[in-house]
Amino acid sequence: MHKLTIKTITLIAVIIGLEGCAAMVAGTAATGVMVAQDRRTTGTMVEDKSIEVKSFNALNEMIKDDSKAHVSAVSYNNRVLLVGQAPTEAMRNKLEDTVRRVSKVRHLHNEVSIAAPTSVLTRSSDSWITTKIKGEMLINKEINPTRVKVLTEDGIVYMMGLVTPEEEQVAVDIARHTNGVKKVVKIFEYIAS
Repeated sequence: MHKLTIKTITLIAVIIGLEGCAAMVAGTAATGVMVAQDRRTTGTMVEDKSIEVKSFNALNEMIKDDSKAHVSAVSYNNRVLLVGQAPTEAMRNKLEDTVRRVSKVRHLHNEVSIAAPTSVLTRSSDSWITTKIKGEMLINKEINPTRVKVLTEDGIVYMMGLVTPEEEQVAVDIARHTNGVKKVVKIFEYIAS
């Protein structure tokens, strides 16, 4: 087994093993470290979380009980990524229009495909892919994982963040060499090295 994979599995097991007060203390400390190392301002981080909550609520209100659509929205630096599946182009466009109306959205990337919703098994696999990528980033000294948002949808890995070109290359290489990844889509904003 590859050394990095063993380290990643060990790290994930340790994280999962945290319980009770230790988990709360570790979570609070980790949040403080993440905020300190994030290149976004605290205000922008709060706005991103607000955009995600408002988008989630607006999308759920629009879709309601429609089992033919599955959509998620994530925000990083006021740029929103919309992923999932919609039954028609009209629905895809309506989903985009709904999220564009959310305040503070600076730019929107609509990656919703016209298809049936993915299965629970596919979504679980996507979550595992994201976990593996973030775990590999965590043990890689060339990239700070708090600066890259990773989302996997139907085997396609989407990466967002404020990164240098060198950091982008490291993050993309990690994703491309992760089992189960069909494609990597970069939605980065670049800063000087």
